[in-house]
Amino acid sequence: MTLDETDVQEIMRLLPHRYPFLLIDRVLACEAGKEIVALKNVTINEPYFGGHFPNFPVMPGVLIIEAMAQASALLAFKTFDLTIDASNVFYFVGIDAARFKKPVTPGDQLIVKAQILRSIKGIWKFTGQAYVADKLVSEANLMCTMRHI
Repeated sequence: MTLDETDVQEIMRLLPHRYPFLLIDRVLACEAGKEIVALKNVTINEPYFGGHFPNFPVMPGVLIIEAMAQASALLAFKTFDLTIDASNVFYFVGIDAARFKKPVTPGDQLIVKAQILRSIKGIWKFTGQAYVADKLVSEANLMCTMRHI
């Protein structure tokens, strides 16, 4: 199965994350070596909304960045024909230039995009963006690596 229009079952086959930390619901498009476009449906049932913030629920920025990291991992799997098993873990190792431009709230559909910039000595660098209704809500540069455990 390709990652284009991949459902959550295929995503869970590739990523080790599970509820409540699986932050990608569907891959809408993926071009190996270039870009991935993924979807996260933001619902009021998310466990963090009870405390962030009770009177104005906002998706934490770190979770938006984590969604970018998960999308980046899926792009790396497609680009480098990688698979994850019990002895491999894909780690998020760095973040630069993170910006948050607009709050993400329940009912939003978060469109997460990531582009691969380069891979050097096992460290992959990506740039990511998150959109709601075609408006940029967050962006960052991410670094990831796969380690054998």
